[in-house]
Amino acid sequence: MSERTLAIIKPDAVKKHVIGDIISRYEQAGLTVVAMKLMQMSKPVAEGFYAVHKARPFFDSLCTFMSSGPAVVLVLQGENAIKKNRELMGATDPAKADDGTIRKAHGANIEFNAVHGSDSPETASFEIGYFFPGMEIFG
Repeated sequence: MSERTLAIIKPDAVKKHVIGDIISRYEQAGLTVVAMKLMQMSKPVAEGFYAVHKARPFFDSLCTFMSSGPAVVLVLQGENAIKKNRELMGATDPAKADDGTIRKAHGANIEFNAVHGSDSPETASFEIGYFFPGMEIFG
């Protein structure tokens, strides 16, 4: 089933100049980029995006990190895009991620872990809509 998912190349990965490598991994896995923008989130934008984690102890540091520099926000489309992207990303903690995953290659730790990806169709719908009006998505 073809579906869409949101992916974010986080500020730590942008700073490391690995945007091209990460996008290449998406494309080699059969995912198509149907929307993309480079942006620096304000802290309130990051807080709105991660509102589901508001009660968690890491919420403030996550939002501070996500607003610390530019990030690349993408919509990926393809067969089982959500599951495929989650597999490409690897475990949240790069130390526990499998070899060959984005987080193993480019993440430093559980907070600076290079990428974000939607975890369900419902989350993907919210996350895509948060950053992209329908007219900005192609395909």
